[in-house]
Amino acid sequence: MENACTQTGHIQKPIRPEAFIARRPALVKVALPLLSPTRKEGVISVDYTNDGNTPTCVWPPFLLALVTLQKQAAINGVQPSSPHDATPAVIIITYIITCPSNHLHRAHLHPALSPLDRRGRRRPCRRPHNTMAGPHLSSTILFFFFFFFIVATAVTAAAAPPPTTTSFNVTVSDDDKYWSERAAEASETNRAAYVSDPITATNRFNAETLRATSRRSLRGRYRGPCMAANPIDRCWRCRSDWSTDRQRLAQCARGFGHGTTGGAAGKIYVVTDASDDEMVVPKKGTLRYGVIQGRPLWIVFARDMIVRLTQELIVSANKTIDGRGANVHIVGAQITLQSVSNVIVHGVHIHHSAPHSGGMIRDSKKHYGFRTKSDGDGISVLSSSNIWIDHVSMYNCSDGLIDVVNGSTAITVSNSHFTKHDHVLLFGASNDNPQDASMQVTVAFNHFGKGLVQRMPRCRYGFFHVVNNDYTHWQMYAIGGNKNPTIISQGNRFIAPDDPNAKEVTKREYTPAEEYREWVWKSQGDLMMNGAFFNESGGQNERKYDQLDFIPARHGSYVGQLTKFAGALKCRVGQPC
Repeated sequence: MENACTQTGHIQKPIRPEAFIARRPALVKVALPLLSPTRKEGVISVDYTNDGNTPTCVWPPFLLALVTLQKQAAINGVQPSSPHDATPAVIIITYIITCPSNHLHRAHLHPALSPLDRRGRRRPCRRPHNTMAGPHLSSTILFFFFFFFIVATAVTAAAAPPPTTTSFNVTVSDDDKYWSERAAEASETNRAAYVSDPITATNRFNAETLRATSRRSLRGRYRGPCMAANPIDRCWRCRSDWSTDRQRLAQCARGFGHGTTGGAAGKIYVVTDASDDEMVVPKKGTLRYGVIQGRPLWIVFARDMIVRLTQELIVSANKTIDGRGANVHIVGAQITLQSVSNVIVHGVHIHHSAPHSGGMIRDSKKHYGFRTKSDGDGISVLSSSNIWIDHVSMYNCSDGLIDVVNGSTAITVSNSHFTKHDHVLLFGASNDNPQDASMQVTVAFNHFGKGLVQRMPRCRYGFFHVVNNDYTHWQMYAIGGNKNPTIISQGNRFIAPDDPNAKEVTKREYTPAEEYREWVWKSQGDLMMNGAFFNESGGQNERKYDQLDFIPARHGSYVGQLTKFAGALKCRVGQPC
């Protein structure tokens, strides 16, 4: 059937949108704010014939020009100055008045907006008979255009309904300024989370581990199929009511991230939709919709699902992503924690994250902006504090599995299983970021398994407590770093590879011995197997630490028991995990 916009007769050459913008900059500037960058369908249509090349109904040059500018503005992060979308009335007036007939290339109103005939049928758009009328009426046209334009705009604004509770606000356009302000706020939060006496924090952690693994404690509490040996798991794992008391997990963080409570102060949000195809206005029920909300949320999943991220997932503050009770895989793009605090990621599989080109992405309910290319990490933590990553299974990401950079601090990575990857954990991304001196990270009860190469972790500047982890595989080295990081390795099990050139646990990156001999890298209670050895250092600095009362961690021989349940757990409702 013939399209209502299709007509026969002489066809004029269309005017390109760029040419129209150049000819009428003032007119375009006035009308631009009234067009939404997302509202373009259903008012003026574009259809093509079977060959896919010949347009049968094309937007008028003026509207094409506005949409072209809106797309350019969206790319640059510029938002419309009006919160209302352009209505059909405004577009019709714009269409009729500003586009003389000899400038049109079969451009007509959508059939749904064409007038009805006496039988109630839509009449096709008709081309004016006087094709020369347009050029002689330019002054009159412009006068009436502005008159009707102002009237239509006023009517539109008056009739527009108030925003709903699920709507998203239009926000700041200067992304550099926005993220600078966010970084400044995060810096204050990070400073408050910094522990001035890290030895006290490590001692507290070790004391709790010793209590949790004492014979008396294990004999008195854990009989039957559930046995939780480490203090984090003992806090919640053997309780059958975990599914009705999920927020109890917020009481269980240990180490430098012990103050992390995630979304415990908020409501439960259930992910029911695994899709991720709306970056600026995410659909309710998706993971992306939950993580951008401005209030605390405890995010759970309605069923087993694979969430295929189209772009990086930017998580706002005070959130918990809790995969317990479902088999949840997050793939495709990285999870980004940038300039936020108080986030828990628990009980999910994260893998096959790839770099993405970026674009317009919403990071909160009040802001979206242009994002540059993402790296393809599994989880990227930038300028953030009080972050707890627990019981995750991670493998096969394009860059690092977990990157912690740009002055982030108060972080615990625990009970996780890492496999099939080269650059595993990066703590401090650049030699030129001395603010990472405030970085404090606990790495505890993790299993570094098959297919790993290096960086478990690789550290710069800060203070790192690596305790009771199981290192069963590496190809180059296990723990490395440069720029004078303090690394306290306690109670780990290191099983060296058969390669005689890869027996050393440690590696000082690009640093001569006369420099790194003053770095404090200590090994206490570690179990060395298959020829593994830890190259300690410290000099005068090490003797200062020796004078402190280190509480020893549980010996490395206990690591198999402490890390037995590392990775995402298969929890069933009504039963202990």
